[in-house]
Amino acid sequence: MATPATGASRPGVSVGPTSEFSLFFRVKAGEGEALRAALRDLQRTPGYRPGDYGMAVSTIHEARFVLFDDDTRLAFITSFDGPWDAYMEDFFTSGPTLELFDVIFRHTEGYDGLPDLAALKAFIYDAQHTAGAYARNYAGTVKEIRKAQRVNAAFQQVLDHPQAAEALAHPALKPLLDEAAD
Repeated sequence: MATPATGASRPGVSVGPTSEFSLFFRVKAGEGEALRAALRDLQRTPGYRPGDYGMAVSTIHEARFVLFDDDTRLAFITSFDGPWDAYMEDFFTSGPTLELFDVIFRHTEGYDGLPDLAALKAFIYDAQHTAGAYARNYAGTVKEIRKAQRVNAAFQQVLDHPQAAEALAHPALKPLLDEAAD
């Protein structure tokens, strides 16, 4: 069930441990093409390239930037696990990630750099709009999902091992094997 986040420290709508986060900015006049170039550069950066899963802020489920209204508006839409303040601190201390976002945000109105965490939070609060609806198609935090993927990969290795047949014949493993048969 989606619920509005409560308290001043967590904007957005939450589903379980995950919150949506939607920011909308005005692009500085004449900077649409430069912003598009910065977004292309971001997309080619390790951790952001399609198929890379090594984002510096490891609580992010997904993130997207969208230029719209003839490149006069920019949306940043994401979802993340945990408290909003912890997400902001991770983002602010992410080093290269913060530098990449700095290159993008400098093309938006109201951006004067991010000298400290308070300035980052103020900039973000000014652009944040809570979603009218938010749903997730899966349960689990990023950490839990990554663990499930590692466990599945290890289990697949066991299934493929020629000497595993005897151990896998144990009745206690039937529910696991039935699920693995999909």
